[in-house]
Amino acid sequence: MVASDGGVVHLRPIRPADADALVEFHARLSSRTRYLRYFGPYPQIPPRDLERFTVVDHHDHVAFVAMLGHEIIAVGRYIRLDESLSAEVAFVVRDDHQGRGLGSILLEHLAAAARENGLRRFEAEVLAENHQMVRVFREAGYQVSREFAEGVLHLEFDVDPTERSLAVRDAREQRAEARGVHNALHPRSIAVIGASNDPTKIGHAVLANLLRASFTGPVFPVHPEARSVSGVRAYRSVTEIPDEVDLAVVAIPAAGVDEVMDSCLAKGVKALLVLSSGFADAGPAGVLAQRRLVEEARSHGMRVIGPNALGLVNTAPEIRLNATLAPDPPGRGRVGFFCQSGALGIAILAGLRARGLGLSTFVSAGNRADLSGNDLLQYWQTDPATDVVLLYLETFGNPRKFARLARRLARRKPVVAVKSGRFAAQLPSFGTRGQPVDEATVQALFEQAGVIRVQTLPQLFDTAQLLAYQPLPTGPRVAVVGNSSALGVLVTDALLDEGLFPAGPPVDVGTAASPEEFAEAVTSAVHAEDADALVAVFVPPVATPGADYARALRAAADGTGKPVLSTFLAVEGVPAELAVLGPDGQPARGSVPSYPSPERAVAALARVLRYARWRDAPAGEYVRPDGIREDDARRLVDGLFADAAEPVALGDQDAAALLACYGIEVTPFRLVDSPAAARAAAEELGYPVALKGVGERWQGPELIGVRLDLGSPDAVDTAYRDLVSVTGRAELHVQGMAPKGQSCVLEVLDDPSFGSLLSFGLSGIATELLGDRAHRVIPLSTADAHELIRTPRAAPLLTGYGGGAPADLAALEELALRVSCLAEDLPELRALRLAPVLAAPKTASVIAARIVLGQPPTWQDTGPRRLA
Repeated sequence: MVASDGGVVHLRPIRPADADALVEFHARLSSRTRYLRYFGPYPQIPPRDLERFTVVDHHDHVAFVAMLGHEIIAVGRYIRLDESLSAEVAFVVRDDHQGRGLGSILLEHLAAAARENGLRRFEAEVLAENHQMVRVFREAGYQVSREFAEGVLHLEFDVDPTERSLAVRDAREQRAEARGVHNALHPRSIAVIGASNDPTKIGHAVLANLLRASFTGPVFPVHPEARSVSGVRAYRSVTEIPDEVDLAVVAIPAAGVDEVMDSCLAKGVKALLVLSSGFADAGPAGVLAQRRLVEEARSHGMRVIGPNALGLVNTAPEIRLNATLAPDPPGRGRVGFFCQSGALGIAILAGLRARGLGLSTFVSAGNRADLSGNDLLQYWQTDPATDVVLLYLETFGNPRKFARLARRLARRKPVVAVKSGRFAAQLPSFGTRGQPVDEATVQALFEQAGVIRVQTLPQLFDTAQLLAYQPLPTGPRVAVVGNSSALGVLVTDALLDEGLFPAGPPVDVGTAASPEEFAEAVTSAVHAEDADALVAVFVPPVATPGADYARALRAAADGTGKPVLSTFLAVEGVPAELAVLGPDGQPARGSVPSYPSPERAVAALARVLRYARWRDAPAGEYVRPDGIREDDARRLVDGLFADAAEPVALGDQDAAALLACYGIEVTPFRLVDSPAAARAAAEELGYPVALKGVGERWQGPELIGVRLDLGSPDAVDTAYRDLVSVTGRAELHVQGMAPKGQSCVLEVLDDPSFGSLLSFGLSGIATELLGDRAHRVIPLSTADAHELIRTPRAAPLLTGYGGGAPADLAALEELALRVSCLAEDLPELRALRLAPVLAAPKTASVIAARIVLGQPPTWQDTGPRRLA
């Protein structure tokens, strides 16, 4: 299988006789090898479970070794062909692991490694009868050319990602990660390790809750001594259980989990729910124990929820799973909830239950050592039982991936999130998988991904109950019906505060109106052509029962296709009289949510309307503008940076040259050091010109070191002497005058979690003081670029507000897209600032640029997935 000189890996399955050759190949590559571990048994290999242990340091010959435990089950490698940008690629997969996606994953990793090392094309020689390998290349999404000769297919394709290859990658990732969550939420049998007859123990609580919920499969208590727990036969170890075990719930002290893990691995448990604390939440020793736990689990195909988790809920009638410490979770519904905090989990479940909000699934992930919110987003994307997704987040593990997944999910299902720690200093602590993220960054992330962000748990519940029971609004016009003019005024004020509009004057039916009259007013208002939604406010007089009015409101709202909300008797949630009951007796679609105040009802409606507008807007495309010379830019960066240990700030000429590779032209300038040189440069560039001090200090919004519109040699002489006295330096810039326009700033910011963000705003002291900047996560779609330019509060100045000439917004959008491509292609770009950018009626001119290069960050969300 492997040539003795370390050459070709033949394309045929690994057989037992090849074992020695594999080991020899493995040893010969030594530190030049990237290792993968294959964590089966899955029909598709979970991409997140492919781990790199070493870094490639040989660009011409890269190999991946896939292992199951300590066995090598597959090898992929490429070898550069001569001095070209092409490489020969080959795979070999053991017979019993073929058809599980290993070849596709190896190809994905090798293509990423090739791109990192400057290669552009793969070639492969495949026997015509090797249909499986031909299918790997064909289904990878690359544009493959083929030639056939003497029973061998010669395949060639570029390794740059294509739209189809990225779609293939994302679909494979989604299926794999969703399957891992599915295994945890759909167990056929459960073992409770640490089950106890002592009511004060968590092992007693979780077993009691499983039994109380009538889990549809067998539950096996595990106790080292007891013959039975809560009347159910107990076993001394998981390995003694006669049946298969899909989910193991661990409720013992952290010190004993290692031994339990060994028995679970031997038993072939698919998912491990660790309720125990004392891991990363307990300090450095716990961090190591948690890491060891996850590594062992992943090496055997097991997913871990926790440690320090509250548990799992699946209300599906064929499952009925309550593996939590909460005795009375909400009933069945179509809301999925992910929560990081175990401490808040019980309160969250209680709040949902009080509101009448039913759940499809609930996961409290605790320390998120393995299974995370991103995994749940993958699962809920294709879960037919979930219509609305709720998130309580404390930190981000992989924010770039979250943005990608949330945006894709939000196009189909609304996602509502609370992100805690908005103003507190988010210092990294043991057990947090992620970096502190700036508040402006988080807001940009949610806006770009279409996530409905709320600040508190009550706001989360308010928004969720509207999404769960009522249709999305199609516009901002809201009809108001009530039995008090004072209440109508309150609702109108709330509408205007939230940017909504009253659909005509509020309808006051009066305190003496009958239920039928109230229903007639609601029906007339909600069916009006100028109404997109309706808020009903009803507080009956003393001694007047409200049940008949509630039933009348529910009937009038039925089937209108418009959202109807109420403040009914100040009840919070869905009272029985406003509920449309499903087959299981729980509130279902069509129920009318009630809020304790009109302001909260209107605020929820406004949030949902903003989401509906985002979902209806074009999604945008990821495009590369014409004229980009990525290879030239790569050579320039390699020459300027050359792996320097410290960041390097580029000179003005080098910065302009790098921008030119992406079609971004800096207005021509010359560096001069005397009046004569200044006059000569002005003649060359053409009058009028500007004279500027060198450096950001002199080119700020105050224009202290700038003299504009110099139309003659005498004017240049005078300005030169003036600026030398101001700056104290003889070196100045002479620059051609760009068309006059609104001064703007476009900036790439280096975020420790996201890598790069694009910021846009208008120039000026007031703008800087107020922080009036819009942010978007890179890469930008065309829709992102459109919103970025229009989001700052001062953006109306670009469209002629105050009598100015409207700017060329399309030129600004294209500039943003080009900067986005530059930042995405060149991970060494640590900072970029284009300021000022003059937005004129027919162009957007870059006047000055500052670029800093540095070591690439460690984040990664494109190409093959790595473990955190």
